[in-house]
Amino acid sequence: MVNCNGSLLTEDKAIFTHNNRAFKYGDALFESVRYVNGTLFFWEDHYFRLMASMRILRMEIPMEFTLEFLEEEIINTVKANELENGSVRVRLTVFRNEGGLYTPSTNDVSYVIETNPMESPFFMLNEGKYEVELFKDYYVNKDMLSNLKSTNKILNVVAGVYAEENGYANCLLVNTDKKVVEAINGNLFLVKGNEIKTPPLSDGCLDGIIRKNLMKIIAGSEEYDLVEESISPFELQKVDELFITNSILGIQPISKYRKKEFDTKVAKGLVGKLNAKARIG
Repeated sequence: MVNCNGSLLTEDKAIFTHNNRAFKYGDALFESVRYVNGTLFFWEDHYFRLMASMRILRMEIPMEFTLEFLEEEIINTVKANELENGSVRVRLTVFRNEGGLYTPSTNDVSYVIETNPMESPFFMLNEGKYEVELFKDYYVNKDMLSNLKSTNKILNVVAGVYAEENGYANCLLVNTDKKVVEAINGNLFLVKGNEIKTPPLSDGCLDGIIRKNLMKIIAGSEEYDLVEESISPFELQKVDELFITNSILGIQPISKYRKKEFDTKVAKGLVGKLNAKARIG
């Protein structure tokens, strides 16, 4: 079952027309949230990011769009699919309603909630082969729109095709200054000694939920120093570890970039702390 504006519909039910603005212009935002046995991981962070993003895109936020209302709608959708006692990947998409060309005729919005079962209730570290390469055909812009979780992801799509064609698990994206900003599906962290580094939002990376919470964990740790600054491609082969973060995987270690193979020691320690933080919100 799919939730469209509060109505639960079977998955074969058509809910959009050819005038849907998410389809025509990528005029939409989305949040991918992990649900486990009644708990939405980092739900407040997801909610407030969505509200801030809607304001940036000048979408009209409905009065009923409270934290509690959207949480209830998500849980109702999970229950309608008989997944309430398991682990679920939830996608909440908000899009501007039909009307207009590039300039919309309304700023009112609609929403769709989708659910898919997952195997593990915890963030699990995949230590298998995970080789990456730089994608340099197109660049990430250094602006606030790049920080948003929007459906306008054509650069990521083309990079994904490139990765598949060339046998890579993922690609690292670079911005217009040729700095490495993120992976196709998540934020990037580098480990060298006791220093953990990630690009700043001003470089154009996604304002990721796991990025935000992991930075808090690292900053509060006595073991590591957190550095938020631009990353040169030349640094990648000089570090001890590389890993990617997102709200569904948690932490994904990179095993190889070009001729350099990486350790996973720090990632192993951090994934346990991330699981603990997710449980308490």
